[in-house]
Amino acid sequence: MKTSAGLLMYRRVDGRLEVLLAHPGGPFFRNKDDGAWTLPKGEVDAGEEPLACALREFREETGIDPAGAPLVALGEIRQKGGKRVLAWAFEGAWNDDGAPPPSNTFEIEAPPRSGKLSTFPEIDKLSFFTLDEARKKLLSAQTELLDRLAAALDQPR
Repeated sequence: MKTSAGLLMYRRVDGRLEVLLAHPGGPFFRNKDDGAWTLPKGEVDAGEEPLACALREFREETGIDPAGAPLVALGEIRQKGGKRVLAWAFEGAWNDDGAPPPSNTFEIEAPPRSGKLSTFPEIDKLSFFTLDEARKKLLSAQTELLDRLAAALDQPR
């Protein structure tokens, strides 16, 4: 069973809690919005500590270095396919300049059965959402992390 680890960055704006979510790149997610977003995360390598993976993946996918930020443990969830996701949250800032995130890339055959490899970013968009908005945008299994964050920060769910 695969295990991923990630970070959920949050901020407070006018008394509201907002979280930074990532939209996956590639042709499969191109026209998907609600239910397609995720926290920045990646697969834990053999022998790697999950938190080290979460920090590395967050830096790689967002360009933001959370080093030294106090972390809130959000625990583990299981996604539909059985993948385990371990998550932590931290308060941070990000200035959206409209540029695409500095994400890693991957190659797949696109269009399918074309014999042509195409390169896509792992993450093509980052955006802050209120908790209510994030519940609509996130993969359904990950919405539990929002409730855990709200509870840890003593915020309304």
